[in-house]
Amino acid sequence: MRFNRMLLSTTLVVVALVIQVSVLARLHLPGAVPDLLLLTVLALAMVYGHVGGALIGFGAGLLADLAPPADHAAGRYALVLCVIGYLAGLIKPDNGQLKSATGPMAVVVAAAIGSTLMYAGVGALVGDTSARHVGLTGLLFSAALYDLLLAPFVVPGLMALARRAENDPLAEAGSGGKSADVAAGWLSSGTGLRIGSQRGGLRVKAAKARGARAGRIKGVKRL
Repeated sequence: MRFNRMLLSTTLVVVALVIQVSVLARLHLPGAVPDLLLLTVLALAMVYGHVGGALIGFGAGLLADLAPPADHAAGRYALVLCVIGYLAGLIKPDNGQLKSATGPMAVVVAAAIGSTLMYAGVGALVGDTSARHVGLTGLLFSAALYDLLLAPFVVPGLMALARRAENDPLAEAGSGGKSADVAAGWLSSGTGLRIGSQRGGLRVKAAKARGARAGRIKGVKRL
């Protein structure tokens, strides 16, 4: 992941976790707690793709596992959000723009239900049976409802922010100029060719005109 992605993702994940623990968890709503961290992972995954979504989901989940007042084994929520981020990133369009809100809303509902089921399933594997006592059906319904109500205020804004950071013209210009300088330096030092000032490329003067015409590709002679 590029530096701007890492910086933005880390900032958004930390802010979402702080709000979820200090505000949303203290509302004492019936059933589940609105999962702002899950919505943040979904929004970034639908912009950065499945690989970025998996990495962001793992980091966000691990941070949630270690943040107080966590009462479960570390790595449990990291596994859940890693899978959710990977799957959500698979629906990323080629141009990064979603045509309607139907797709993201369906992803939010599926992620809320899927993450709750996966979290309860992983807990059952390690001996945590708390999901049976709280009522899994009500937990699934409340999780989907709260996340669906919160999603329109969170997901579109975070996706727009991520796309804006991704298409930063200053970052692209800086990276393009640096790569061009590296390529030019490698050609001039590695092959001994003289690089002209024109944009067309490189010109090489050879002794034989026929050999130069046969071996020249875009102004560079094949050695």
